[in-house]
Amino acid sequence: MESVSEITLRAMEPEDLELIFRIENDPEFWRYGTSSVPYSRWTLRRFIETSANDLFVDQQVRLVIQGKDSTGNPVSLGLADLVNFSPRDHRAEISLAILPEFQGLHIGERVVHELENYAHSMGLHQLYAIIAVTNYPATRLFQRMGYDSSTLLKDWLLSDDKFIDAHVWQKQV
Repeated sequence: MESVSEITLRAMEPEDLELIFRIENDPEFWRYGTSSVPYSRWTLRRFIETSANDLFVDQQVRLVIQGKDSTGNPVSLGLADLVNFSPRDHRAEISLAILPEFQGLHIGERVVHELENYAHSMGLHQLYAIIAVTNYPATRLFQRMGYDSSTLLKDWLLSDDKFIDAHVWQKQV
């Protein structure tokens, strides 16, 4: 796909089950995250059904990244999460998963900007991301978005049967 326009974040719907299943069960996404187990459709369906999609209720919020293709039709591009929410400390961790066919289109910048606006409106003080040192696209994204690398986490993530370092990137919103 050459371009995607009108990037928005929206709540999960039951129709998003296959998108969520695809992302949660793709080992390529596991490489840079903390999850490395497949999820069943049943488990994911229950997650969609039981989620209040409220940061303060669930202590996390999962949003579908949606755009419009060249013909103006809506297309789901991936998932954006705020997780590990700390109401006491007014912070949350950002997690992004953009489908491979939409990577490289600078969607991440628009999504992070929208997450920052949402976090600010919810009274959060800070957002952070934990990024593997080998995840160069995510590192460049968070650098461009004004995040500071604050901490090196030694042997933090297990990827391809070896431990790799990660950086904590943070920004006040």
